[in-house]
Amino acid sequence: MTCRRGCAACCIAPSISSPIPGMPRGKPAGVPCINLDENLNCRIHGTAEYPVVCRNLQPRPDMCGESRDQALRYLTRLEQETLPPSS
Repeated sequence: MTCRRGCAACCIAPSISSPIPGMPRGKPAGVPCINLDENLNCRIHGTAEYPVVCRNLQPRPDMCGESRDQALRYLTRLEQETLPPSS
């Protein structure tokens, strides 16, 4: 499966705990990655700087749904369901 153009749900909804180019402390959930351009394409996709965590996230029909909104809802829900317990 290939990514939907202009979606970027996987670059917005989930948090990333490891450093990524331009975001040395990672990326909070719901915050667009700094590496997205104005068309919601990743500027570093396919380069050596592209993070392993991003490389390992593969689009799937259940994750992407039928629209960008469905993908954002799914990934936001997944993010919330996998948060570590509060201390």
